[in-house]
Amino acid sequence: MAVLQLDLESIRTLIAVVDHDGMTNAARYLNLSQSAVSHKIKRLEEKVGRPLLIRDGHTIRPNRDGAALIEDGREMLELHDRAAARLVYDQLAGQVRIGANQDFYAENLTAVLGRFSRLHPNAIVQFAFASTEHLSQQIDRGEIDVAIIQVVDEQLRSDDVVLWTDQLCWVTSSRWDQPTTPVPLVSFGEDCFYQVTGRPQLQNAGLDYFVSFAGSSTSAILAAVEAGLGVGLVLSQYLTDHIVEWSPPVELEPLPQIHQVLRTVPGENPDATRALTELIAREIR
Repeated sequence: MAVLQLDLESIRTLIAVVDHDGMTNAARYLNLSQSAVSHKIKRLEEKVGRPLLIRDGHTIRPNRDGAALIEDGREMLELHDRAAARLVYDQLAGQVRIGANQDFYAENLTAVLGRFSRLHPNAIVQFAFASTEHLSQQIDRGEIDVAIIQVVDEQLRSDDVVLWTDQLCWVTSSRWDQPTTPVPLVSFGEDCFYQVTGRPQLQNAGLDYFVSFAGSSTSAILAAVEAGLGVGLVLSQYLTDHIVEWSPPVELEPLPQIHQVLRTVPGENPDATRALTELIAREIR
């Protein structure tokens, strides 16, 4: 009886389709065309002789066989990637100091750092959250090796790796019915990257404001906005039925797009740093 030979890259594609809610997002994550993703899934289903996904309208989910293959597939890919990493970065060692701004999703990053530590047990990772301004200064002085920060168009550097781009917007609670002036501002604090852009907008439009709430995390800001404590500046990805765009009493200047980028020390790229940045770019972007 012939032994079934599974294609690891097809399994990786199957997992990406499930993890990223469809072919389109999986194609973007894997840096493939959507037709290539569809072909890999079709070829895998033909090889195993049964369907692996349930296609229900615009949603895709694994059936029982698909879920079982994904569970085993994650372990197979972990072993494969660890073996490959050891060949590419033989006994990789060294220290990597990395920082990320507070608006970056911590759960995604900590999962990637954990995977890096398993792949390279001899490498040491030191991580901390800080403001974009502080991290930008640290990376330029060489005090950290990798910074995940937010920049606008004119701050982008040629060697920055863009993880994603989103639109900055003014938001408030869908239930907010407070007076529009002075504007109660929900803020990350004086050094907040967004406020450097947002506060001059209010001033240029002649709108008085005061800080009604100051928080240090995105979750705190979103909770304060949703509770109706005032107006905040967040990325459009956080818009919901309860957190909606604010309609100011006067027209404000357009807000910029924000790029979440991965930045390394100019002119330096040790093996440990290069391995970590490649993993972050592949997994987060």
